[in-house]
Amino acid sequence: MQTEIEILYIDDEANNLVGFKANFRYDYVIHTASNTAEAEKILLSNPDIRVIFCDQRMPGELGIDFLHRIKKDYPKPIRILLTAYADMDTVIDAINKGHIFRFVRKPWMGEEIISAIEEANKFYVANSLLETKNQELQKAYDELDKFAYSVSHDLRDPLTGVLSAVKLGLEFNSIDRIHELLTLMDSSLVSLDAYIDSLRDYYLLRRGELMLSEINFDELFDNVRQFYKMYTQNKDVTFDIRVEQKEPFHCDKAILELILHNLLSNAFKYQQKEQANPFVKLSVDVSDQQATIVVRDNGIGISPEHISDIFKLFFRGSDQAKGMGFGLYNVQNALLKLQGSIDVQSPPNTGTTFTVRIPSK
Repeated sequence: MQTEIEILYIDDEANNLVGFKANFRYDYVIHTASNTAEAEKILLSNPDIRVIFCDQRMPGELGIDFLHRIKKDYPKPIRILLTAYADMDTVIDAINKGHIFRFVRKPWMGEEIISAIEEANKFYVANSLLETKNQELQKAYDELDKFAYSVSHDLRDPLTGVLSAVKLGLEFNSIDRIHELLTLMDSSLVSLDAYIDSLRDYYLLRRGELMLSEINFDELFDNVRQFYKMYTQNKDVTFDIRVEQKEPFHCDKAILELILHNLLSNAFKYQQKEQANPFVKLSVDVSDQQATIVVRDNGIGISPEHISDIFKLFFRGSDQAKGMGFGLYNVQNALLKLQGSIDVQSPPNTGTTFTVRIPSK
């Protein structure tokens, strides 16, 4: 359904106001004003106005001056000047001051008004699309700037650590000293591997189309259980899994796994030290063509001041475990791609619960 075009018509002659509304009210949403002060109030309360027609010979303020004055506060509407006096000075002033899209002579004809509206609307839509693209481009530049810094820092540090250990190792003859260096190198390489995984996820989300398949959550969660088996055994963390699936569910499996592993890795990494009976719980309920996935833990939780920041690129809310700052940012972008949603609850000292809702495709 096409959005109706909203028009503001400004003229101090009452007959012109009535005539304009009578002629075009069935095709457009028409607002009328008999003076510029009234017109400003209408613009303030109707932000979707796309085209402004203003008579040049308005009492108290010329049309050109009014259109020039409102340009800063209302830059989007396309401005059209109505005038019976199209002398060269008026034309030059209108172009230089009011940034007028075009002129319409008075008395106007219906066909000319319709032509002006259609042309102005095309220009309005083109400008709106350009503004949206510029905003997206600026966001991309901002992310690229952060990304470049992250690569130079998080990718270089592990490599520097390995190179330093290798140089030191070449000077040692003691096996014990070399083992110490190998341990340091292992830690650096694990960090590097995690970073590369995060980059893979980051670019996976920029893939064009979704790769849909039927998801069997019993099978998927069993794979997840096996993946974290060594961790749960070594760290003595209870990992409970529950599946309620009574209908088929279709989704992009790779992106779904991305969401699960990012949420679960955080749940395991940010357990409270010396916590009695640490646990991570994963559940899914599939019904009414939607999967509701809950990841809950009794870890350190998220500080209230950080809740609104956790989905930002490169944000790290705790120093307890090394993170790349991609995880929850990737989760949010994955859910945007799947048209899903996420809610987080983290009361003090009780852990964190993430609730994810994803529609079946």
